[in-house]
Amino acid sequence: MVKMITKVGNSQGIILDSALMELAHLKTGDQLNVEIHPGGTITLTPLRPRPSAQEVTKVIKTTMKKYARTMKKLA
Repeated sequence: MVKMITKVGNSQGIILDSALMELAHLKTGDQLNVEIHPGGTITLTPLRPRPSAQEVTKVIKTTMKKYARTMKKLA
């Protein structure tokens, strides 16, 4: 896909159309990490929050409680 750098106010930017945003699972307000590599390659990586250990533990406990009978049969 080819994009053109355009003037946005006093800066320059690249407009990401809705199809590209959807394919990359991005929405307005998402944060991106910008890396510049040797040779000038630019990489944009979405910063997605990861669940805390407490959140993961809570989900596991809830799932184990909800499916205790099934888990016992599988053990």
